[in-house]
Amino acid sequence: MTMSKVAIIGGTGLTSLQNLQISGREIMHTPYGEPSSTLVRGKLGDNEVLFLPRHGSGHTITPHRINYRANLWALKEAGAEMIIAVNAIGGIQSEFQPGCLVIPDQIIDYTWGRSNTFFEEGDNPVIHVDFTWPYCRSLRQALLTAAEQAGVGVIDKATYGATQGPRLETAAEIDKLEADGCNIVGMTGMPEAVLARELEACYASIGVVANLAAGRHDGEITMEEIEQHLAEGMKNVRTLLEHVIPLL
Repeated sequence: MTMSKVAIIGGTGLTSLQNLQISGREIMHTPYGEPSSTLVRGKLGDNEVLFLPRHGSGHTITPHRINYRANLWALKEAGAEMIIAVNAIGGIQSEFQPGCLVIPDQIIDYTWGRSNTFFEEGDNPVIHVDFTWPYCRSLRQALLTAAEQAGVGVIDKATYGATQGPRLETAAEIDKLEADGCNIVGMTGMPEAVLARELEACYASIGVVANLAAGRHDGEITMEEIEQHLAEGMKNVRTLLEHVIPLL
């Protein structure tokens, strides 16, 4: 079977890929348990890709319960060298409006209790991976180039604040994240990014702003609002993916 070097992790709003010609599905077993779903192997245009829905095929796994280690291990074992993650996010500053796409370049981790390394205590030797630039710079540049070619507007840098979930944040928590330097907030950015780095996979994210973060607009944040904005944003995500895969 042809090895797919490019994998896509779908987030909220992207549990399946339109225009993906499916050639097979693989049930993967890992030393870290079961991944969120079977891996889907297929073609996007003329290019082989792997696809894995982060929250499961029926979107039933909450962010803090995702087996990130199993997901990343399975993709790497299946041949993935480059991983494009799609993440639903909240916009903290006014320029990060619902529906827009963001290619983050930094991340701050506020999660807790998640299995966040392949190098557990007792492994020899102790490994400390460099994480100065948490997203693969060459893959980020490919996404930016593809966006320009496709005429898809993106915000080309941002700091992602990764929170625990599954609840949304308080207004005061968003104020704290902004004071810390965060531009966007989400629940799935970590430990996914660092696990990819430990596996030496090139990893980058496409963030889709689903809502203004808590306290940044009047009223409550509703799932109806989130779903509407994700549906709009995912159209551009699909266009961007179709243009970036050939560049890789």
